[in-house]
Amino acid sequence: MQSRHHAIPTGVHLILRRDGQVLLMRRANTGFFDGLFSLPGGHVEAGESIAMAAIREGREELGLELAEASLATVGVIHRLSDTNRIDFFVEVERWQQEPRRAERDKCDLLDWYPERALPAPLVPYVRLALQRRGEAGWILEQGWPAG
Repeated sequence: MQSRHHAIPTGVHLILRRDGQVLLMRRANTGFFDGLFSLPGGHVEAGESIAMAAIREGREELGLELAEASLATVGVIHRLSDTNRIDFFVEVERWQQEPRRAERDKCDLLDWYPERALPAPLVPYVRLALQRRGEAGWILEQGWPAG
């Protein structure tokens, strides 16, 4: 009998907070949730750990050099979207530089927003993750049929 295991696309999302605000970007020109606000992040590449992907995405999207010791994985969402996906949410506890819009072709806006008044439209699973403020180790499933 042949195995039916498939690779599951895995994402990493960076949560940067300061003074009651969270850093969000508005996606553009990617073909995936364009026009919606989201957290900076992207796919975990072959051979990368979650921390390695977070550090790379911080550099690519925000121009930040992050240290692994400043990262804490706070939660996971297993979601059914166009495919079966897993997304890790990583809190960035410390950073040196001011984040900037480093991938201007994929992001048309980057700014700080009050956590109690998040902008719309916001990627739905990102909203779920941000609602877990203060919790650690959470795992959610989204988009799966009840049964």
